Amino acid sequence: MALKMNWATFAPPCKLPPRLHTLRSSKFSMASTLHPTTKEVSNLKKSYGPPREVHVQVTHSMPPEKMEIFKSLNNWAEENILVLLKPVENCWQPTDFLPLPESEGFCEQVKELRERCKELPDDFFVVLVGDMITEEALPTYQTMLNTLDGVRDETGASPTPWAIWTRAWTAEENRHGDLLNRYLYLSGRVDMKQIEKTIQYLIGSGMDPKTENNPYLGFIYTSFQERATFISHGNTARLAKEHGDLKLAQICGIIASDEKRHETAYTKIVEKLFEIDPDGTVLALADMMKKKVSMPAHLMFDGQDDNLFEHYSSVAQRIGVYTAKDYADILEFLVGSWKVEKLTGLSGEGRKAQDFVCGLPPRIRRLEERAQARAKHSNAPFSWIFGKELIV
Repeated sequence: MALKMNWATFAPPCKLPPRLHTLRSSKFSMASTLHPTTKEVSNLKKSYGPPREVHVQVTHSMPPEKMEIFKSLNNWAEENILVLLKPVENCWQPTDFLPLPESEGFCEQVKELRERCKELPDDFFVVLVGDMITEEALPTYQTMLNTLDGVRDETGASPTPWAIWTRAWTAEENRHGDLLNRYLYLSGRVDMKQIEKTIQYLIGSGMDPKTENNPYLGFIYTSFQERATFISHGNTARLAKEHGDLKLAQICGIIASDEKRHETAYTKIVEKLFEIDPDGTVLALADMMKKKVSMPAHLMFDGQDDNLFEHYSSVAQRIGVYTAKDYADILEFLVGSWKVEKLTGLSGEGRKAQDFVCGLPPRIRRLEERAQARAKHSNAPFSWIFGKELIV
């Protein structure tokens, strides 16, 4: 999946239209705030993840009548979304890009891989590790998709097109973490035990994308995420090439191409929702952008640094892998792709939401420029690279 800037800095103070019943169902919404009641509960939670403030969580916000929209799209999804999957026999596998352990030249191939890695700087490795850890938390992302009303896999092996997509998408994505993990293991440049602990913490912590079991919000979120990941892996490929590791550049590039294909699928779903229900979809888009798109690994923790994700994101921003500008560019790209500015026949609230999202990218960029001008940098240690300190 992708990185997140500490972009609360970049979220403009904007007034959004009130949430309508067309977007939310009061009957099927509920909120709960989690508070540890004892010191023991607090300590138990910290053994699985970092201390976090849990916001009010909204669930099942889509009105029941909108479930019929997704049922009616079953045939469309089969004809337009499942075709974007690749047959397993045509897919690349991690072993296509790594030294083969059964080959006589395995040790020599590993030696060559390590020689190439010597030219890669520590800040690049921190970002590559963060990318890999994000990919390795895949169980959480499948879980998230299966929280969405109307499209979840109800049995674990449901034959609906939505369920087939989720399982097959997960299977394709699974190769990404496998490939990067093995590459990093062979490189000898990183502390694999600390990385493995971070992965376990992250999966145990889950994620909170604020999608409310609502497939409108869920598919907007995944559209944004897949494009962000495409950009992030594309930039790591570029940097690897600049530092002379052409094999790693190829690895990051092939992962980026998968993310682009998955982006196409999710953006087509949202495009179809705009066609069927433009008012409800533009309200969902404005709602998602008001809440801000938190990235999948925002609960990242290594057992030491409570601000690990923010530090990792700062390094990614500094070396140009994923930046606040990218965030604005992604929103602008999606708004253009979905032709949000050209929507007609909207309600009053729908027009306000339309104006909000169309005007948001330049506002984010202006706030980013101000934030960068005020930014103060410090050093922070990263356990992934044996406690070395980097500028954050």
